[in-house]
Amino acid sequence: MLMNPDTVSAVASLTDSVMRQRKSVRAFLPDAVPRALLEELLAIAATAPSNSNTQPWHVHLLAGEPKQALSRALLQAHAANNVPPFSHFPDALPPACVARQDDFGKRYYGVLGIDRADAVARARQTARNFVFFDAPVGLIFTIDGQLHKHSWLDYGLFVQNVMLAATARGLASCPQVSFARYTPVIARQLELPPGRVVVCGMSIGYADQKAAVNELSMPREPLENMATWQGF
Repeated sequence: MLMNPDTVSAVASLTDSVMRQRKSVRAFLPDAVPRALLEELLAIAATAPSNSNTQPWHVHLLAGEPKQALSRALLQAHAANNVPPFSHFPDALPPACVARQDDFGKRYYGVLGIDRADAVARARQTARNFVFFDAPVGLIFTIDGQLHKHSWLDYGLFVQNVMLAATARGLASCPQVSFARYTPVIARQLELPPGRVVVCGMSIGYADQKAAVNELSMPREPLENMATWQGF
């Protein structure tokens, strides 16, 4: 059904606003999130496209003691550093990515008052990931490990939908790849089926508006740096 121009403009404005409001929040209020609200946002997030409608996603939602139990196991593994080596990135990042990563580090640790040379303080802050930044709800996203990178692309679309649906409902979120390193720990704790691997984790709840870290805003590249146009 075609929408009239005024409706198109209103819908575009609202959609753009939700996308711009979404950001990674790392300090949450303790207020509980109703299960019905989480079910609602997951149902709409599941409208994400996937290759041949394979829908490769599965989400574990944790609150209360189950979330705390997982956090305890992860914190123990993090402190002991007893998991196989894992890197989120290749050994040699493209120079443009290195520059943006370095800029993120300066902004992130700067707002937290952490010297980037202080490895102990940085490790302590990394550990905050594993308590889901004190959010009331923790999500663990898993995928069948035999699937290829194109299915991981599909998964990314789903994860983005989760965050946008959460934002539209007044919730804050933070996607966290840090969990992927601890797939063996998470697999034992959540009794994952054989062959499942962790894509990422996510914290969901209500943002603590007084926390300085939540004021962090990351710049985006201008269009001329991210798009090549032909035939226009």
